[in-house]
Amino acid sequence: MKKVLLNLNFQVLIAILLGVLVGKYFPTFAPTAKIISEKFIDLIKWLIAPIIFLTIVLGIASMGDIKKVGRVGGKAILYFEVITTFALFIGLAVANILKPGEGLAVAASHNAKDLTKLADYEKQAGSGWDFLTHIISPNMFDSFTRGDILQILLFAILFGFGISKMGAAGQSLLGTFDKLAKVFFNIMKMIMRLAPLGAFGGMAYTVGTFGVKTLRPLAALMGSVYLTMFLFIFVVLFIVCRLCKFSLFKYLKFIRQEILVVLGTSSSETVLPAMMEKMEQFGCSKSVVDLVIPTGYSFNLDGTTIYLGMAVIFLAQAFHVPLTFGQELSLMGILMVTSKGAAAVTGGGFIVLSSTLMATKMIPVEGLVVLFAVDRFMSEARAITNMIGNGIAAIVIAKSEKEFDQNKYLSATR
Repeated sequence: MKKVLLNLNFQVLIAILLGVLVGKYFPTFAPTAKIISEKFIDLIKWLIAPIIFLTIVLGIASMGDIKKVGRVGGKAILYFEVITTFALFIGLAVANILKPGEGLAVAASHNAKDLTKLADYEKQAGSGWDFLTHIISPNMFDSFTRGDILQILLFAILFGFGISKMGAAGQSLLGTFDKLAKVFFNIMKMIMRLAPLGAFGGMAYTVGTFGVKTLRPLAALMGSVYLTMFLFIFVVLFIVCRLCKFSLFKYLKFIRQEILVVLGTSSSETVLPAMMEKMEQFGCSKSVVDLVIPTGYSFNLDGTTIYLGMAVIFLAQAFHVPLTFGQELSLMGILMVTSKGAAAVTGGGFIVLSSTLMATKMIPVEGLVVLFAVDRFMSEARAITNMIGNGIAAIVIAKSEKEFDQNKYLSATR
């Protein structure tokens, strides 16, 4: 019994249930619960930038062979683009078949607070050119301060190549970076003991603020999003796993603790270090994991891509804007590019939606307001799908490079 009570899986699950009950019966606790959840995620965000930087540098520099880095990176980017394209296609298809936006009466007057938030997102939304130029920061230290993942990725890649060019002379620096990475991973392990607290706060705030009744008008969209995520994981990713000869269900069982943490916190960032360790234990080589997993946090956002595609179609249906097949294809092409930057800035999903709607001028940007109330409830599905997809990407690339330890896999999945 004591072993069960001390198990983090069990603690997070209980915390989620308590959060639902507290949110329902003590809604006035919601503001405090929000602070608890936000501060837990802030603790995680402290470490994300240095961890991503160190792991990318170590992943590139430890490979030694620049051609191998290019080959692995090229395979990863190609895989990310193919899989996210499937994700986007499935999202658009389900939204067109189920039509969750039909019959939704868009309110004429919106909550003033929501309009203020929307204005902030619109200011941050830019063109495709802005997205590309954003990757190069005038100040690398500012990128770390703001936690801008794409800018950190670019700097880490260049830094890793720089060390690899030093040959043997760079090994001492590489050893120091390896020790620093272990320090940050140890800190993350300590913080993760607070995961039940973060999960409790997140669920209590969500239920206490929005309740259940407010979700009814948008229940169709939520159901459609969750159904699409389910189809993507158990059809598309299942086929990928079968082709690469490993079990999706054994993989999901192996990362069940990380799934629960993401479910409670609505953030895949909270399990980044844990997922990297788990993928090594699952059989992937450290060099592949260090390169693929952090890169996937910006370029392999399967869940976010599905949501973005469905949200655009939902808004078109809600505002009675008929989209031709050609227009949907053009939206798909834009989202294939813009979705890659969804994790680069705060509120990334709404920023990408804003920039897409503003660029196409097909759907009123003001329609984003109707999504604010339920976005939190769909963020769990997005984060979990992103996390599951990134882990599978690491396994696929490791197998293609013949850097997958079958004995470790068999040991981990017994």
